Amino acid sequence: MDTIYNNILSSVLNGKKLLAVLIDPDKMTIEKVGAFISKLNQSITTHVFVGGSTVDENSTDLLVEEIKSHTKLPVILFPGDVYQITDKADAILFLSLISGRNSEYLIGKHIDSVSKLKKTNLEVISTGYILIESGKESAVERVTGTSPMPRNSIQKIVDTAKAGELLGMKLIYLEAGSGALNSISNKIIVEAKKELKIPLIVGGGIRTKEDLDEAYKSGADLVVIGTAFEEDESFFKEIKK
Repeated sequence: MDTIYNNILSSVLNGKKLLAVLIDPDKMTIEKVGAFISKLNQSITTHVFVGGSTVDENSTDLLVEEIKSHTKLPVILFPGDVYQITDKADAILFLSLISGRNSEYLIGKHIDSVSKLKKTNLEVISTGYILIESGKESAVERVTGTSPMPRNSIQKIVDTAKAGELLGMKLIYLEAGSGALNSISNKIIVEAKKELKIPLIVGGGIRTKEDLDEAYKSGADLVVIGTAFEEDESFFKEIKK
């Protein structure tokens, strides 16, 4: 079956590295979407993620619809809450914050979302989400009331990632947070990749082509970039096809 997840698996199997651009509805106006996506289409970007921790209700729906009108790339929801779910997207990362112990973000929000998801055709991709300290408080930390894992607790991070895999999650996402001062260290990525048999996503604090290449070399299968594009769209020039 040709699904977004199967395509990710196929890319990993064939050694193809993937790049997602995360678009936050609170930071992207509808008027700017066309020009932004036009540049994105000329880059090596393979996926578009949409979502954020503090998004206004209904803004996701309109934004996804506009994005879809400008690109054929898969659009995947990266929701901070249930109200960000829209059937206009292609898939949703069903994120469980396994680095924290707030039951709402481990399973509570997921239960709340079921009735809404049943009314959509979204491909649901179970994802173990691990927040790692980055030098500043992240929006995820504030909203969920959880603490990030210390970046020097590498074995604990790796064990958490493996636990997510053993629980049946399809992806593991190592996150430093939007605007992170420090990206996920190469050591963490290397060690997590050694242990995992499922695709590894890395995001947060990646601002240059060098950062991107280092993450790939360390073992990231899919890298997520958001703030780098928001602050410096010239970054597109470095990652043109």
